[in-house]
Amino acid sequence: MQLTVAIIGAPHGLKGEVRLDVRTDSPARRLAVGAQLETDPADFGPLTITRTREYRGITYALFAESTTRDTAEALRGVRLIVETDEDEPEEDAYYAHELRGLEVLDPEGYELGIITGLENGPAQDVLVVREPDGRITRVPFVREIVTAVDLDDHCVVVDAPAGLFSEDDMIVVEGDDLTGALSATEENGTEESAAEGSSEMESSTEETK
Repeated sequence: MQLTVAIIGAPHGLKGEVRLDVRTDSPARRLAVGAQLETDPADFGPLTITRTREYRGITYALFAESTTRDTAEALRGVRLIVETDEDEPEEDAYYAHELRGLEVLDPEGYELGIITGLENGPAQDVLVVREPDGRITRVPFVREIVTAVDLDDHCVVVDAPAGLFSEDDMIVVEGDDLTGALSATEENGTEESAAEGSSEMESSTEETK
């Protein structure tokens, strides 16, 4: 089977360097210096990597066959591919690059955070989620908790156990409940004021006697 390693993006500088949209979980192996990669469309390849670097989370590469900005521009949108004997991924298996940036929602549709990574563990994989307040939460990537992954809608649904997300500690009061809560607060305030007034009157009467 063919595996897309990266998609070539915009040129960077004048000497043929290009930006890469990396699509593999093994960039150090697939994009090593000296690696020769086939392309899609095939007419642009093969391309031989002479240098790679990462800057602010972005991967850049140089190819032996492309040494000018014009040749680099011609490669924009070309896929770097490899033939692999690895088994086809399972239907519900996902690559880390497919999950990064997806919105995490609870079953009611409320936002819990954004996926920033996928950690592979011996027993199970873990989604790394950045909550709106910046807190990092690790969610076991199991069907009982991550109930849906929708790449088209750019989201996953997480039915999290209590305490996993910081929002579990919040109490939200809405609509009629909010009105009732305010009314109860006002009534309590009125009763307290009346009780204080009654106590002051009793004290005044005792002083007069």
